[in-house]
Amino acid sequence: MAEPLKNHFGPDIFERLADQLRKKHRRFPRDRFVAACSNGYDELELLPRARHIAACLQEHLPGEYPEAIELLVSTLGPPLEKTENNGMAPFFYLPHTLFVREFGLDYFEESMQAQYELTQRFSAEFSIRPFLEQHTKATLKRLKAWTTDPSVHVRRLVSEGTRPRLPWAGRLRAFQKDPSPVLPLLDKLKDDSEIYVRRSVANHLNDISKDHPELACEVASRWNKRANENRRWVVQHGLRSLVKQGFPAAFTVLGYAPADSLTVTELTVEPEPPRIGESAAIRIHLQNESNQTVAAIVDFGIDYRKANGGSQPKVFKLKNCELKPGEELTLSKTVSFRQMTTRTHYPGHHRVFVLVNGTEVADREFTVQ
Repeated sequence: MAEPLKNHFGPDIFERLADQLRKKHRRFPRDRFVAACSNGYDELELLPRARHIAACLQEHLPGEYPEAIELLVSTLGPPLEKTENNGMAPFFYLPHTLFVREFGLDYFEESMQAQYELTQRFSAEFSIRPFLEQHTKATLKRLKAWTTDPSVHVRRLVSEGTRPRLPWAGRLRAFQKDPSPVLPLLDKLKDDSEIYVRRSVANHLNDISKDHPELACEVASRWNKRANENRRWVVQHGLRSLVKQGFPAAFTVLGYAPADSLTVTELTVEPEPPRIGESAAIRIHLQNESNQTVAAIVDFGIDYRKANGGSQPKVFKLKNCELKPGEELTLSKTVSFRQMTTRTHYPGHHRVFVLVNGTEVADREFTVQ
């Protein structure tokens, strides 16, 4: 069993922070701050621990917010040199970002400068969201300027912080309803030199596709014109949810026409019947019966039986391929029918189906025992 994340966020976090603050400000009440942070700390999970430290900062930092945040920023270490594999070390700055989020909304300039520094050491993608909600125009203007910032972490924040469906964060409902204010920012970042930024842009486009599939395809189509390999990757990754759903316009953007000439000549489930607690191999044999090469995205799905007797589909990725005239292709994938916390299997009728370029081209029923 994995060790709880909160175990990486122990009392050493606020003790280290207290020492840093005392070093910068000799009258900082180190012992009182540590005692306040210690109160009830063991019972809290990671995020509540960080919020608790932020609240203690508010209570013990000197002066009003502008003076307090200036002191807090003065304690920051050097910016991150890497964009990945930094481990838990950057989480030291989680309370700092929550301090800005909770207490800095009335001090726009001071808070934006603080987040500019913090995002180069952790990430301000969560703390910046209230500013987008309450100071929308001013924050978007600042983010526009940051699209050309020398720091890859700052440029990524422009996209990641404005994502309408950022995991582990509250949704930005205004941008979820109307993404148009952030599209100019994504336009400026889609060809960023760093994959760290481009991946965020692709994930942002994928977020948009869940609420505005047509708009996402329009943006992707525009980006796909005269696109280099890096930008094509952004488009493909940004449309991945629509491809999985079989949304026709997404396949058109990616250059996949209806594959009417591809025939499924074999679709098997082995062993049959599969048993709960075991695995089964799905085997698909395709043939291109036309006299032209056909590009295809081949997926398959299973309609899983539910407790109420209904069904719930799940699509599995198989292969992106090109089949020459008359060419045949066999694909297989193993699926598990073991009970999991994320899926409960029920005996009875199931259905497996094959998707080619988003269109269902073959199916068959089978029984799970």
